[in-house]
Amino acid sequence: MEIKQLKRLGEYQWEIPMDKDMRVPGLIFASEDLISEMDEKVCQQLSNVASLPGIVKVAIAMPDAHWGYGFPIGGVAAFDPEDGGIISVGGVGYDISCGVRNLQTGLTRDEILPVLESLIDQLFRVVPSGVGSEGKIRLSPDELDDVLTGGAQWAVGRGYGLFEDLAHTEEQGRLEGADPSCVSDIAKLRQYRQVGTLGSGNHYLEIQCVEKIFHQPSAKAMGLRQGDIIVAIHCGSRALGHQIGTDYLQVLGQAGKKYHIPIKERELVCAPIKSPEGQRYYKAMACGVNCALANRQVITHLIRQVFHEICPRANVKNLYDVSHNTCKIENHRINSKVKRLYVHRKGATRAFGPGRPELPEAFKNIGQPVLVGGTMGTCSYILAGQETGEAIAWGSACHGAGRSMSRRAALKRWKGRKIIAELAQKGILIRAASYRGAAEEAPEAYKDVNRVVDSTHMAGLARKVAMLRPMACIKG
Repeated sequence: MEIKQLKRLGEYQWEIPMDKDMRVPGLIFASEDLISEMDEKVCQQLSNVASLPGIVKVAIAMPDAHWGYGFPIGGVAAFDPEDGGIISVGGVGYDISCGVRNLQTGLTRDEILPVLESLIDQLFRVVPSGVGSEGKIRLSPDELDDVLTGGAQWAVGRGYGLFEDLAHTEEQGRLEGADPSCVSDIAKLRQYRQVGTLGSGNHYLEIQCVEKIFHQPSAKAMGLRQGDIIVAIHCGSRALGHQIGTDYLQVLGQAGKKYHIPIKERELVCAPIKSPEGQRYYKAMACGVNCALANRQVITHLIRQVFHEICPRANVKNLYDVSHNTCKIENHRINSKVKRLYVHRKGATRAFGPGRPELPEAFKNIGQPVLVGGTMGTCSYILAGQETGEAIAWGSACHGAGRSMSRRAALKRWKGRKIIAELAQKGILIRAASYRGAAEEAPEAYKDVNRVVDSTHMAGLARKVAMLRPMACIKG
């Protein structure tokens, strides 16, 4: 990206000045080196988002931002329903509610090493992964509707997990407002055998070790100590979420013409929040969120079973579960007024600061845990939301490293078998559904997660709490 087209507001803040079509400025949070490495499309897409009706204050990109469909991945924007604000498929993404759940095990690195290989092998057998992967749960149409309205609460009610898991899950495991009648039969048909599966792409299940603590008070509140073993789950709403996005791309495309909304990119189609089309999409999207929450909850149950079988001393608890492809109805203060806004976060994580009523009691004083995933062979991070992040970015932070290379380019450059062998030499065990998937997710195909997290920390979006190193990883 050409830095000269941006106005520097601070060491980690860069403004895209308003042009004739933009209603608000654009704002990118990143270090100078990350800005220079970003593709030009980020700037163009952020300007397009800033031109949408009802957008409030600013269109935002996180340090891991890169080109996406409609919004850049790493894009954040809030819309006021009382000011003609819109809702957009491109502002949520196709993998609705893709997110990360971190599980604490009560085990240390020294305890896990002797059984690491048998543990990852059994997890690979028990948790289905890969394109089109299916689980053992078979749902009737009525049962699937219950999943879409009940989310992780449905899963726990069916015996897939503990009620304590819900307290540390965003929205307590269930987003209100879901209506299965707004989801197509095709979307439901694609999902009824996929609850409890990882899927493919950048999804993973990873055994990690807490290598470094940056902020002791936050780590203590989260129950984190150096040497602790964490299991990270990264997945979403699978085929159902993708089909909802596909279906409503057409619906909102027609609505945009009906309501005379100028659109600069096909995937940026949208409808007024208060319109029938906008409300139907929100209700369908909420179903996708609940599907993803149920999915990660069932996988948690499967992980518990494996750990209890191989490591009987393990005590698997949910540290936190947070999504990064959503549109959420939230209250935010603008000047001296609290307003109800529809906040789109696409490839961005909600990162509320201390005191927010949405937070579990354990995190009220430190801020919401923000779970930032690594790239198969690189470290991951746990951050904590800050009040400054609420003021400048609607309480949002990065979600991962962010791609620096397309999957097609990665396939031309790397072979999955070789990557798996090289990581094994570094002590990282990889189990992959396909060599192709491993090649697409080569660590070098992503930005440097350390620089992304440092920018997030220094910009005041979220505070660094802990760094985790991968020990074994299952790739979809």
